[in-house]
Parts: sequence; structure tokens; C-alpha cells
Amino acid sequence: MTKALFVPVLLCSLKIDAFSLVKPFQALTPVARSRIHTDLWDSSSEPSENPVVVESVLNSASVEESKVEELENIVEKVSLAEAPFSEGNFATKEFPSEVNNDDKPSSDDLSSVIIKLIALASATGRGEFATMAQKEQSEEWIKELETANPTPQPTNSPMAKGTWELVYSSTQLFRSSPFFMAGRATCSTTEEAEQYDWFCDMHRAALAASNVGAVRQIVSDTRLVSEFEVKAGAVPFLSDFTPFSYSGGWPVTIDGAIVSSADITPTGEGWEIYMDTVEIKGSNIPGLRQVLDNGVRLGSRGLSNLLEDNIATYSTPKPIFETTYLSEILRISRDQDGKVFVYSKTSDNQEPTDYSSVESDLGFLKLLEGFNDSITKFYL
Repeated sequence: MTKALFVPVLLCSLKIDAFSLVKPFQALTPVARSRIHTDLWDSSSEPSENPVVVESVLNSASVEESKVEELENIVEKVSLAEAPFSEGNFATKEFPSEVNNDDKPSSDDLSSVIIKLIALASATGRGEFATMAQKEQSEEWIKELETANPTPQPTNSPMAKGTWELVYSSTQLFRSSPFFMAGRATCSTTEEAEQYDWFCDMHRAALAASNVGAVRQIVSDTRLVSEFEVKAGAVPFLSDFTPFSYSGGWPVTIDGAIVSSADITPTGEGWEIYMDTVEIKGSNIPGLRQVLDNGVRLGSRGLSNLLEDNIATYSTPKPIFETTYLSEILRISRDQDGKVFVYSKTSDNQEPTDYSSVESDLGFLKLLEGFNDSITKFYL
């Protein structure tokens, strides 16, 4: 029973009408009256759940003096004395236990959890550099959010569609790609899954010299596109090519986005993923860019069909990518091993990123422009 319903039910049980509240209510200070309205009659409640606002009829009401003593006892029992109000501590502990039967965190509590989770994600490079203690703390916050998921059957909700940027992961960021989820789904034993985890660890270690940029998912009715943007040093060391002893690299990079696409079938609690293609978009390498833009891509379904036709025990993996929390701004998803991926919604756009504006010049044009603007300042 809510606090808004508790007092009128109690009054009815004693056969006291609303007009009998006059004297005890008037005896309270304005602070106490204010707390009665804010704590007993929540303004956000449905109109049908709100009792008559007593104060508006008090001055014109006639009072049965025999009822006043009973009401004063009620006031005492439900802790409407002035002292708790003046201390800013409404004594809800005097209410029966069934008054507060909802153990779910409040919206303020959830907002606080989200803020703390995003702050930790920011401080640890989306979780890449998180310690074990930090990952355990994140898991606690994530489970708290999952318990309070406001959207039943989230993958059937229109809110699930749009562009989502990865802000935290309990594993390697690239494992948010449907390509790597499909790879994991081919493992049929625990030992094979552990070997796959080790492979992913080594894959990330081999790419340690690269910088991971934006990692996002674009979700539409039937399609999930994963974009994994990365930068790597174009020339490792000047000393390898020049007489200078400076050991740093050249300020140019190899840029590109690894784009994985898959068909998805909503299950209500997640998406069934049917992996399709992997391609490189937005490469800034001259020559290679033109080749890649002409439709060079890895099609996984041709290989899957070949394996199914020749290996009786093989079937194309279709992993489930579960969504455990969904709001207008945040999505929490888990892969088949329970690894966590937290996304922030950046827009409702359901179209993949257009990388056609990226110049295929290894960044030299931008480097020269910066040199001219900062050093030579030569303009036509």
C-alpha cells in the first residue's frame, strides 16, 4: 500500500470523514502542513489515488468534537508531529511495512548509478584499463540497473533502433562486433571458449600500437552494423630513415574503420545474429582506398554455406546478443558468456556512417595545412 492511500484507508476504518480533520490539521505549523502534502499526497500520483485536499475545505467544515481525540491519536501514530518535520526527517518508519513494498531503486538512485558507471568508464578507457576491483564495482552497478530495467522485451522496442556508441565493456572493445560474436559461437566446449578468449587477448596485444577510436552499433529493424574505428602509426621511427637521433614516429597515421554487418532477428530479450560481411571503410591509404571502395569485402556466408554442405555436423552459428537494460539514452547488452557492453545513444539515425569524405593521403594534407598555419603562415 502506498503512502498516498494509507491515511484515507485508516480514516475510513475509523469512520472519520475528511471534515473531521480540521482542528488537528490547523494546529500544525505551515512547515508541517507542507510536509503532509509532499509526503502523504504525492503530486505525481494518479488523480483517482489522491484523497480530497483537506486544507481547501477546512475553514468551512463543521467538526464533531468527539472525533478530534481519535484523530489526534492517528496523527501521533503516523508521526505527523511537528518535531520530525522541523528536523527534516519524516518518520515513515512508523508506517506498516506494507506501505513501502517496492524495493526497486528510485529514479534518483538509478541516475546516480549511471553517473558513477560512466565516470568509471571514462577514467578507464571504456574499461580497457580497468583493474579487477573496478570491473567488479562496475558489474555491481550494472546488475543494479538491469534489475530496474524500465523496458520489457527491449529488442522489440522502437527505442532500441538508432546509433549507439560503446562507452564501457568488460572485455575487448572489438568483441562488440557481430563477427567476433559469431566466432565465439563456433566454440562448442568450455575449453574451446577459453582458447578463443586467449586468441582475442593476443589479438588486442598485437594491436597495442594502435589507437581505438569510436566503437558504435547502428541498429535498424533487421540489421546491425558495427563500426570500429582505429588509427595506427604510419612510419614507426624517424631514425630508421633519417640521420636524426629522435626516436619518435612521424605525425601521420593509417586510419580506417572495420565495419561488420549482420542480419538480426529480435527475440524480445535480445537479437539473434546472422553474420554477413566485414569490410574496411574510410581508409586513408592511397591506392588501397580505391580498391576497398570498389566493393572488396569478406563475405562470411559463402564460407558458412561451404562448410554446411561438406561437414554434416556443422551449422552456421547464430549467437544471441542479449539486451538487459534499455532506456532512451542507455543500453546494456551481454554476449553469450555474459560479457558486458554498455552503449550510449547518440541519435535515432539507422544509416551506417558515410566515410567518403575521408582523404586517402595518410594525413599528409592535414599535416601540411597545420604546418603552414602554425609555422610558415603562407597563404595565396
